[in-house]
Amino acid sequence: MFVKVCGLSTARDVEAAVGAGADAIGFVLTASPRRVTPEQARELAQPVPAGVLTVGVFRGEPVETVRAAVAGSGVRAIQLHGDEPAGHYAALRDLGLPLIRATSPDGPDGVRCGALGEDLLIVDSPQPGSGAAWDWDTLDRDALAGHWLLAGGLHAGNVGAAIDALRPWGVDVSSGVEVSRGVKDPGLIRDFLATVRARAGHG
Repeated sequence: MFVKVCGLSTARDVEAAVGAGADAIGFVLTASPRRVTPEQARELAQPVPAGVLTVGVFRGEPVETVRAAVAGSGVRAIQLHGDEPAGHYAALRDLGLPLIRATSPDGPDGVRCGALGEDLLIVDSPQPGSGAAWDWDTLDRDALAGHWLLAGGLHAGNVGAAIDALRPWGVDVSSGVEVSRGVKDPGLIRDFLATVRARAGHG
């Protein structure tokens, strides 16, 4: 089970996520309470082992802005979390980095991984970043396949049920490991990872 911990902004939280076994960590490089600068992301990612994917998260920025932030931060993957068209993915492909598309269950381009040329798909709450739980029954389960991650309102108390119900390839958490908006808690990060690993096994 692939696990991404997103919205990290301190060295302590990066250390907690990596130490707990996260497969990917996300740095928000767009407007958000969790936003960090490309320079901060580079510093935070510097000690992260090569086997952990560092992800730059963007929402609605022009391709040129994304490319500049990727170069400045040194992230190893790009996540587009807005309504970016297929052309954005095509324009970033030459960077040679994994491309991640995040969408809501009723997004205009559907929930089929690869629909816009992405390598990974995140199916998020209709209110991304809010921490609010949402109705997983709204998902078109017949369309879900391949490398897709469930996100939105997940925490240690409900992620096991989510895994049982939907059998995603992975899960993505941000608000569910926070004590207040934008402020992560290392203990909650460790609890989340432990719950996922216990339920789904590593791999």
